Amino acid sequence: MKKEKFHIEYVFDTVSRRSLWNHLTTPPGLSSWFADDVSIHDNKYAFKWDKEEQEAEVVSMKPEICVRYRWVDEEDEGVYFEFIIHTIELTGATALEITDFAEPDDKQDSIELWDSQVIELKRTLGI
Repeated sequence: MKKEKFHIEYVFDTVSRRSLWNHLTTPPGLSSWFADDVSIHDNKYAFKWDKEEQEAEVVSMKPEICVRYRWVDEEDEGVYFEFIIHTIELTGATALEITDFAEPDDKQDSIELWDSQVIELKRTLGI
């Protein structure tokens, strides 16, 4: 079954853009909320959860704006996950937009997983 793209946006009222960026792109930042452990080898990020490990490569990056990762074992070249940071003009708050892909039957579970992960991200950011 073909995976479908979806977008989720989370608002952070008071957060340093640089601090949020570091949590999205550095091993210490990512291991504080996204995975149990993260390391970089040969420009590939190794994400570890319990006994599972997955590698992702950075497909594109605009510092403090967006980063797109692609799982190395993903067969579909067009599937990725991406973090975009932007400012909401009306309020001045910082928003994090996440783009990901999931099979139609798994889409809601994927959104709920992102929701729980972002709760942890906000906690580590002190929000």
